[in-house]
Amino acid sequence: PLLGYFCSHQEVLFVLQKGYETPGSALNCGIMLRECIRHEPLAKLVLHSEHFQDFFNYVEMETFDIASDAFATFKDLLTRHKVLVAEYLEQNYDAIFDQYEKLLHSDNYVTKRQSLKLLGELLLDRHNFTVMTRYISKPENLKLMMNLLRDKSPNIQFEAFHVFKVFVANPNKTQPIIDILLKNQPKLIDFLSNFQKDRTDDEQFNDERLYLIKQIRDLRKP
Repeated sequence: PLLGYFCSHQEVLFVLQKGYETPGSALNCGIMLRECIRHEPLAKLVLHSEHFQDFFNYVEMETFDIASDAFATFKDLLTRHKVLVAEYLEQNYDAIFDQYEKLLHSDNYVTKRQSLKLLGELLLDRHNFTVMTRYISKPENLKLMMNLLRDKSPNIQFEAFHVFKVFVANPNKTQPIIDILLKNQPKLIDFLSNFQKDRTDDEQFNDERLYLIKQIRDLRKP
């Protein structure tokens, strides 16, 4: 009954979402909205509405609690219903990733880190294979990750590493990606050889780091 009510009274969903703009009600609205989007038909309504784009502003809000809550809802919308989201991202790739890139340049450390971490999760989810393939074919995306690998925050560097590795591990790299990796080959090998060496107890990270070094070292000019 509740699902049917919301489907026929869609405006209630968007009233809840707009609650992020009112500090006194933001967190309560966020809780209710996340409860609603557990239901795929309601998540679809939010994703496919023009209001979804507002989340890119909500997650940048100055009030930490509100921005964090908005990000929790944003993440839920992009991860909970895998098939729905994959289809949505494929159909709206440019509009979404143009906005998403701004989050990766955010002056807000928490927003930047969470967005980078979520990007890594989205690209590594098998449902998003088509989106991942498109994202890692673009040289500007690789350049951004290479810059973020040198961020002043070790945590940002670490999350960037998990996106960067998808570019390098891809067996079907586009020529522009190969060209960038070859152009920076010696520097990348040297950089990765010394990258976050204090993570000695993180076996998976160190295995991946060594694997990437090998992949980059084995690249040859055509």
